Amino acid sequence: MTDLIASRRQFARCSVAGLSAFATALAAAPRTSAPTQFRQSDMLLELGANALARAADRSYFADGHRGAALVAASTLIEQTHLQGPGEERITQLLRLNWADTELCKGFPEADPVTAPDQVIGKALASGGATLREVGHDVIFAMHAMYTFGRHPQLATAERVNGVCRLIQAIKPWRDDPADPAVQPPAFRDSQQFARFVLQEALDAIPRFSGFGQGFAGHMLTFGQALLQMSSGGGEEWAESCRPAFCKYVTQTRRGPAPTDRRIADHKQSMLRPDEAAYWQNRGDRSLGIGHVFKYPAAYYGLLEQARDPALEQKFEALAWQIF
Repeated sequence: MTDLIASRRQFARCSVAGLSAFATALAAAPRTSAPTQFRQSDMLLELGANALARAADRSYFADGHRGAALVAASTLIEQTHLQGPGEERITQLLRLNWADTELCKGFPEADPVTAPDQVIGKALASGGATLREVGHDVIFAMHAMYTFGRHPQLATAERVNGVCRLIQAIKPWRDDPADPAVQPPAFRDSQQFARFVLQEALDAIPRFSGFGQGFAGHMLTFGQALLQMSSGGGEEWAESCRPAFCKYVTQTRRGPAPTDRRIADHKQSMLRPDEAAYWQNRGDRSLGIGHVFKYPAAYYGLLEQARDPALEQKFEALAWQIF
């Protein structure tokens, strides 16, 4: 099993190469202004930023997911080197579902905001100690910060303000006090924090069997968002959200609530999102609101930080339930 995992986990040596065919297919997406001038291989990030900025004026939660998923899909392709058939199928799925919609249309060209991460971070910190809808304020903020960090010219006032309004639209959810026993490692100790998040998600999978794997999946995305934000220079903003994360870990350790609805488990499969066949086997309308990209992008990012083959092997045995 270890050899099998190692043969498929080349993401640790990932580069930014191999997205040209993907971005070329997306370049025809509708826009209201001239294309932003940067490598077309990063066009997916622009589409995601457009969606995140526009989501607050639409179905904020679902459309925010779609925007974050567009960014996560770009990250996933880079992490796993899904060139060729896998990349082509992801391109096709995104065009069939979101890339050509009003959600992803471009914004007028304008001068970028100075330090957009500070603007977004302040909006996030204003409610960061409150657990809000499974941590999506943090998750959406991180994807926006990541995109604007990669391409500062996208950080126009219209986009940045839209992202801030999206963050502030996320509602409090199960905001009970955290168990004092929940003590995640420091963000700066990225290896130990990544291991903590992966272990919490792994423990949650059997606990929520028959109730869907949203708790385990969002443990990955919430935890990875905090780690990514901190390592990208936003440690202050990540720390402001640590209390909310501890509340989420507390909720996850409790298991399903009596009112939680039952959801059928996935069928067992050996395919994983770092393989072309995984995407080729997906139906054209099977993206939901984007967890199919967000969960694995967070997972592979955490694995790269954790550097723990034994933990990875344990997770791989149950990962089909999330992916």
